[in-house]
Amino acid sequence: MDAPPPAADRVEPDPTADPVAAIERAIAELRRSGPRARPKPEPHEHPWHGRGRHEHPFSTMARYRLLSQLDRLGDGASVSDLAAAIGVDQPRASRVIADCAARGLVARATDPADARRTLVTLTDAGRAVLDERRRDRRAVVERSLEGFTAEERAQLAALLARFVAAGSRTGD
Repeated sequence: MDAPPPAADRVEPDPTADPVAAIERAIAELRRSGPRARPKPEPHEHPWHGRGRHEHPFSTMARYRLLSQLDRLGDGASVSDLAAAIGVDQPRASRVIADCAARGLVARATDPADARRTLVTLTDAGRAVLDERRRDRRAVVERSLEGFTAEERAQLAALLARFVAAGSRTGD
C-alpha cells in the first residue's frame, strides 16, 4: 500500500514568515541526514526514558526520529512507512515502535484493510514529548540567533534550506 498522505494541517514553514522555524527545521534535516554514530551510554534524566536509568543515547534519538516522522506522515503510518522515513530496516523500526508503545508514546492497531499490516498513531503523551523537544530545539536556535537582525535570520534560513536541498540532491 502507498504511504498515507501528509496531514493537510502540516505546512512547511516559509523562511520569510518564520525564519527561526525554518532554521530549526533545516538543522533537524542536517542531523537526520548525517551519519548515525552510536555514542557511549550515558545517564539521562529526561522524563520520556526513565529517571536515573542508564540508556544508550541512540535510543532516545531513534524515538524522537520515529515520533517526528510519524507526526509528519500523519497517524496511521505503517511500520514499513516509518522504517523508510527514519532510515532503518523494518525489524529495527519494529523494535523502536515497540519501545515507544511500551512508554505510551504511540499506539499500534491492525490495519482494517489488511490484517498483516500494523498502523501506528501518536498518543497524546507522544505528541506532548514531541512538542516539548521542538520547543527545546527552537529555544536553542533562538538563543543562537540573538544579535542577528530579522534580515540576517531570513537570509540564514533561506541559505540553510538551499544547503539542505543541495545535499539531498547529491545523496550525501
